[in-house]
Amino acid sequence: MSRIRLLYRSTQLRYGVTALVLFACTSAHAQNYPVRPIRYVVAFAPGGINDLLARIVGQKLAETWGHPVIVDNRPGAGGNLGTELVAKSSPDGYTLLNISTAQAISATLYSKLGYNLERDLAPVALLGSSPLIIGIHPGVGARNVMEFAAVSKQKPLSYASGGVGTISHLSGEMLKRALNFNMTHVPYKGAGPGVTDVMGGQVHMMINAVPELFPAVKSGRLRCIGVMAEKRHSFLPEVPTLIEQGQKEFVMGNWVGVVTTTGTATATIDKLSVEINRIMKLPDVIEKLTQQGFDPVQSTPASFGRHIKAEAARFGKAVKESGARVD
Repeated sequence: MSRIRLLYRSTQLRYGVTALVLFACTSAHAQNYPVRPIRYVVAFAPGGINDLLARIVGQKLAETWGHPVIVDNRPGAGGNLGTELVAKSSPDGYTLLNISTAQAISATLYSKLGYNLERDLAPVALLGSSPLIIGIHPGVGARNVMEFAAVSKQKPLSYASGGVGTISHLSGEMLKRALNFNMTHVPYKGAGPGVTDVMGGQVHMMINAVPELFPAVKSGRLRCIGVMAEKRHSFLPEVPTLIEQGQKEFVMGNWVGVVTTTGTATATIDKLSVEINRIMKLPDVIEKLTQQGFDPVQSTPASFGRHIKAEAARFGKAVKESGARVD
């Protein structure tokens, strides 16, 4: 056997041994994971659905694995400060983050970001979503979206949002274009003030997730004229979906899912995903979340990754068409 062939086989053997060692180390890491506390970052202030989910999932993870899961609220810049923190963390599975529709929008809304959503963050599990609903002031008189469109052609109407580039803004622009509404955008600093002005009649309509609008609908101060889901919502069984009203592309909501830093071992991500999916099937978790108007789901890291990519593209188009931009 020639010397060159011997050297080639020796090199192959070394690479093979190295690969086996790395695989063994990765497997051992996943089997032992976690061996210390986990940091669970929420890129928004306490009190919202992102925060609620982190505390529910974090508590269950701690109970199962016997290590604390510390929820760390890092609000700012529309969720981008906390997201960047996780994107730049050590890729070891000990730093988790809840991302939502907000981060999918930020991917194109902001001219400069300190992270790349698809490159720097590894999907773990989609937790679920809350569908968007359309709430209008009862004085408008419309009972469905087509009637609302007809009213808007008789007199100019307005719609409120939680701010430029929020899901309440972009979904309003998408609906406006689809149905040719004559409707002016009125941005607010948060959803709360916008809901208040729609209830007061200063603005005519707002689109937002069930938890934000349902209390006002339940009290009669807003009228719901459509649900952006594949089927009617249990809170609003009498309200037709937009699919039923002929608008099949309008299935959207405020979703939330867990990611970690890219480079984290696949075995660790898989272990996290399996455990989180188990948690989202627990009866007490389902009950607590559905009471908030949030629907838990099951997913894999791969399916959640596809979801993130599709949502970033979908809202990226809406950002471009609306002209929204944040520097």
